[in-house]
This record gives sequence, structure tokens and C-alpha cells, in this order.
Amino acid sequence: MKTALLLSGGMDSIAIAYWKRPEIAITIAYGQRAAQAEVGASAAVCDALSIEHHVIQVDLSALGSGDMAGNCPDVLAPASEWWPFRNQMLISLAAMKAIPISVERLLIGSLRTDGFHADGRPEFVAAMREVLRLQEGGLTLEAPAIDLTAAELITTSGVPASILAWAHSCHVANEACGMCRGCRKHYETIEELGLEPY
Repeated sequence: MKTALLLSGGMDSIAIAYWKRPEIAITIAYGQRAAQAEVGASAAVCDALSIEHHVIQVDLSALGSGDMAGNCPDVLAPASEWWPFRNQMLISLAAMKAIPISVERLLIGSLRTDGFHADGRPEFVAAMREVLRLQEGGLTLEAPAIDLTAAELITTSGVPASILAWAHSCHVANEACGMCRGCRKHYETIEELGLEPY
């Protein structure tokens, strides 16, 4: 079954790339502030793992909210990085790319701890899987790490530090700010694993 991974260039999706070794990775620059770094990190990992890499460029920054868009969070935001319907949008765009290149299975990097956001919960993944099933192409959606934390995923995947070092988790810039929720999660995970900061 031809498999693609929605690869953001963050530590979670990089660990899944190493663990599951999809034939294809799809990275989306959708107008987020760290798009350049995310694309660069994803490209480096795909090169190291011999994964075919596709980049979708579509500027949806006018529809964004919060840290990733560079403006104030919407009143509905559960966290400062919330972007309305972001995972639904990313899955839809990745599926649009996947179908013409004969992908049958699309992987996403949702974790157990992503349940803080409605679009990171198992029921959301199940609903999106059903949406894709109802459409042409027979594309299946899977979240292989949905029962894991970030640290558990990295341990399970066996991803070496040399690959994980490419990760870009910052929500606000192409160089890690060290203060946003993305950077804090990154450093907290590294500390939990007892790894040396890189």
C-alpha cells in the first residue's frame, strides 16, 4: 500500500517518518510564520531517509489566527497557536496531492497529548477518515502515534539524534524562539528523554 506522511518538520512527524518509512512525504507551506524552516527540516529528513518529498505552497495566512499566523488568537482559541480548522485543512490539502500520485494511505502525526485541541483527538481522526472514505480515491487516514506521547513516540520509533536534530518546532519564526508552546514542548520532550539539547 503506497503511503504518504504529512510531514511538518517537527519532532513528532520526523519520528514517524523514521518509524514508518513512507514512500512519500508531503509538507505544506500554508502561510505559517515558520514555513521556510519547516520545509527545510522536512527536506533534510527526506533526503537522509530517501523519502520522496512533495511541497505544497498555498498562502492561507489571511485565514490564520494566533502565533502561527502572527496575530492575536481568535476568541475561540484554546491555546495561543490555534489556527481555525488547521488539521482539517492540512489533511484535505495533503489528500488532494496524494490522490493523483496513487497514494492509498495518509499518515498524520497526532499524539495522545494533542487531545487538548479538538482536531487532535481520536474522534476527529476517525471522522476525517470517514470523510476521505466517502470520496473518490480510496484514501485511508491513519494516526499511528495517537496513543503515544511525544517522548513515547521518539522511544518507540528509535529515531536517532542525528535525524531528530533536524526538527523545527517553533511556532513563530524560522529560528527557534525558545519561548513559544512549540519550542517549550520540544525542549521538555528532550529533557524527559534525558537527551542532550542540540
